Amino acid sequence: MELKVSSQSQGDQAIVTVSGEIDLYTAPRLQGELTAVLAGGRPVRVVVDMSGVEFCDSTGMNVLLAAMKRAREHGGGLDLASPRPAVRKILQVTGLDSVFTIVDATAAAGEGAATG
Repeated sequence: MELKVSSQSQGDQAIVTVSGEIDLYTAPRLQGELTAVLAGGRPVRVVVDMSGVEFCDSTGMNVLLAAMKRAREHGGGLDLASPRPAVRKILQVTGLDSVFTIVDATAAAGEGAATG
């Protein structure tokens, strides 16, 4: 399955919209987009809209973790918005639901409304 990734910036916040499957073969595309969003070296709050992601393996989780670390190093952060039940289950089983801030929608991310 194909992975579609796009991003848009709104001030110091960037929304990265992802749809499809994130795996060993498609993760580099997500990594490239996140790297570009974080390339400025200034504090950026990245919200990754996961509502269109049907599957995410460990490669994808590692890409997200690395981007979150990079964002935090520059005083920003990375939130996951609206993960589907299958992806949410992976986050719970791996314990990453306590590492990432998970929000119900990209609009709520701007308000910092976290769910868990």
